[in-house]
Amino acid sequence: MIALSPFPYYAPAAAVQTAWKAFIATSLALIGLAVIAHAQTSAPPAVSSNNTEALIINGSTPGNVYVLGRDVVVRGAVEQGVMVLGGDAIIEGRVEGDVAAIGGSVMQREGSFIGGDVMVLGGAYHHGKNAPGRRPSSTTVMYAGYEQELRELARNPVTLVAPRPSLAYFGQRLLAVLFWFVASLALTAAAPGVVSRAAARLQLTSLRVAAIGLLGSIVMSYGVLASLRFLPSALGAMVGVMGVLLLVVAYLFGRVVIHASTGRWLQRLFWPRDKHSESGALLLGAGFWAALLSLPFVWPFIVGGLLVASLGLALTARYRFGWRPEANT
Repeated sequence: MIALSPFPYYAPAAAVQTAWKAFIATSLALIGLAVIAHAQTSAPPAVSSNNTEALIINGSTPGNVYVLGRDVVVRGAVEQGVMVLGGDAIIEGRVEGDVAAIGGSVMQREGSFIGGDVMVLGGAYHHGKNAPGRRPSSTTVMYAGYEQELRELARNPVTLVAPRPSLAYFGQRLLAVLFWFVASLALTAAAPGVVSRAAARLQLTSLRVAAIGLLGSIVMSYGVLASLRFLPSALGAMVGVMGVLLLVVAYLFGRVVIHASTGRWLQRLFWPRDKHSESGALLLGAGFWAALLSLPFVWPFIVGGLLVASLGLALTARYRFGWRPEANT
């Protein structure tokens, strides 16, 4: 009895094996050097408003006020709105428009006035014990979570593409490996044939898959934007939601296929044939791509490539629907 693996085995040529060994060794070396260099050169920035000079606005300001990375104190009058990223908006005078803060709080002092809405993400809205000076039609939108993270991100935007190594960061990477490993196991158990054919197609026609994925992403982007602009609101929103769902499902499916294919390659390169296993391949693939996605300044491009390849795999996949009639015996 012959046991069939859900992933077909392709014996690569010696040149391909050598190239993959060099690629993997270079990637691992880059990861190690990047982590070491980033850990040695990056110091935690000062994110406390006490260490940052606040912007004080006196007199009358005719337009909007935008502040990045520090607090703003409005003692005069602002004819339009105030927008603060990574700091607090302290209103002691008069603001005719909206006041918004991301990664900070909005503090309205006694005797001040805010004519528009108040929007706070990663902070709180403080107005003292008495009723604040607001218009009756004004609204308040507030979400108090992730204040410190959003404040630090606004004051040091480079941490978005080059996060500092820490125990929490490595814990998130391990959780990502675990999540993708479980998702890969579930999908390969539910549809082994679809994953197997997609992995074979990725190995044999990778350029075609990438081209179809790139074309599909362009069509989806312009199609969703056009639907939101020209279609009725309800229909345009439905098209946008369907596009997002397609993108999420395609990314999940494509990542699983890429993990499976990468894990099989790694097993063929570094382990003998009798030590291969499907679960081991999925775990290796998830760990390898989690490590690549930890590279500072490079991971956004890797995510973009994975998204394009995943969309191409989803658009070129062959699905079988329905039940096959049983043969009469």
